[in-house]
Amino acid sequence: MFNSLYLDCLNSAEQNSIQENVMKLFENSTDSVKAEREMDEHINAIVKNFLRTINSSSDIEISELIENFTNSKFPSKTVNNKTYVNKLYEQVVTHSIHTSSPRFIGHMNAALPYFVRPIAKLMTAMNQNLVKTETAKALTPYQRQVLAKIHRLIYDFPEEFYSQHIQNPQSTLGIIVSGGTIANITALWCARNASLGPKDGFTGVTNEGLAAALNCYGYNGAVVIGSSLIHYSFEKAADLLGIGAHGLIKVPANHKNQIDLQALRQTIRKCRAQNQHIIAIIGVAGTTDSGGVDSLSDIAHISQEANVHFHVDAAWGGPVIFSQKHRHKLAGLEKADSVTIDGHKQMYLPMGIGMLFLRDPKKAEVIEKQAPYAVRKKSVDLGKRALEGSCPSTVLLLDAGLNLIGVKGYEFLINEGIRKTQYLANCISAMPEFELLAEPDLNILIYRYIPDSLKENATKGKLTKIENEFLNRFNHQLQKDQRHAGRTFVSRTTTNTTRYGQDIPLVALRSVIANPLTTEDDIDAVLNDQIKIATEIVIR
Repeated sequence: MFNSLYLDCLNSAEQNSIQENVMKLFENSTDSVKAEREMDEHINAIVKNFLRTINSSSDIEISELIENFTNSKFPSKTVNNKTYVNKLYEQVVTHSIHTSSPRFIGHMNAALPYFVRPIAKLMTAMNQNLVKTETAKALTPYQRQVLAKIHRLIYDFPEEFYSQHIQNPQSTLGIIVSGGTIANITALWCARNASLGPKDGFTGVTNEGLAAALNCYGYNGAVVIGSSLIHYSFEKAADLLGIGAHGLIKVPANHKNQIDLQALRQTIRKCRAQNQHIIAIIGVAGTTDSGGVDSLSDIAHISQEANVHFHVDAAWGGPVIFSQKHRHKLAGLEKADSVTIDGHKQMYLPMGIGMLFLRDPKKAEVIEKQAPYAVRKKSVDLGKRALEGSCPSTVLLLDAGLNLIGVKGYEFLINEGIRKTQYLANCISAMPEFELLAEPDLNILIYRYIPDSLKENATKGKLTKIENEFLNRFNHQLQKDQRHAGRTFVSRTTTNTTRYGQDIPLVALRSVIANPLTTEDDIDAVLNDQIKIATEIVIR
């Protein structure tokens, strides 16, 4: 009896301790503020060290890292802040990729401006949810205003247009989503629903489904058309929208990494002849593998002739509109029915900020959904016309960028990225160790290393299929060894839009020059590192 009471007392004391510790995590007491400050200081020191590291990563193998993460049991007791942060640093941060390193030039990640960190802390502390005005209040009209500014940069409609639509709850100029994938899916969702709406007693695809809609309209199927270089998010969209992989028609791209316009016209005629409904035609402003920009004006004209929704995936290249020097490369963007831009790419914001812009403010009505407990029909809630439910207030970061970097600041960043990419292209063209595989449109470049034995044939453009296959294996190994060494980094891709023809896919080294901290010396260091590693491969 005594032992039982003693254990009960212990359990009660332990439970009280747990409750007290948990409540301290939420309270704004003196002790909690002090603990937060100490944790902040600890993490700030880690961040400072992380951001100053010039190597792209540690040289630990992923297989060795995995061994540190095989425990599926919760700890028996909670740990203190210092112990937890130290463990996080040792096991995770130390072996994470230094995407802010000036010599990490292989993916669409770069250094972030310092203001992101305090604004992100504010955003997290406020914890607003923009699905509903009741959980976002001031953020709702604030977000509409911010999106209107970028919409105006794209479409440049008269002042009267924006006065009418910027705060009109029945209008949607743009939608903030978690990334370009959701933006692209949402664009095609709008296009599908708008083109297969109510008709003669049929209540629309959104109510009755795709099969019933195609039957009502007399179509044999539905398709979306884009180039062979479109982002794989469109494969996800085709799946989710019910047209399947076969409904996503990929038209060949030319040696400039642009959609072949003649082939596009032929594809449209073929679809019409087969009585297939074309939901949308996709143009790309900055392909993921090579940065190519489609001839948007031509695609816009073709789409208008065919009376088809024209969507531009400008997730990467969209911010080029900030540059007076280079924005002509996006001519025709203003004719698009919808445009995707990623804030977490060339607007230098953290992950999770994608945007979709709509030429017609009423277009998103066709995807509107309501719920009696949240987004009601006549409300001003932004969640009515969005795929995602909960929506964080990432608009705070977006607006900070527009104000603290500014239009001229973004122009500088875009111009510098393109200038330094041309520097890299010039270096590669002048160095016998490399072959430039495509002239850059923007700030992504593809090239490959050529060993001594094949330089003469490569210079003449007379490499055989067997020789190209050898080069594919060599460059694959080069990129892999460079990544493992961790001093510098470029990614790799496979391209079939080179002078060797579409029947010979080539493994290419892929460089992305977007980091403002990357200098010409850093670019030289990346190339010299590749030459050193390639020499070691030859020795093996």
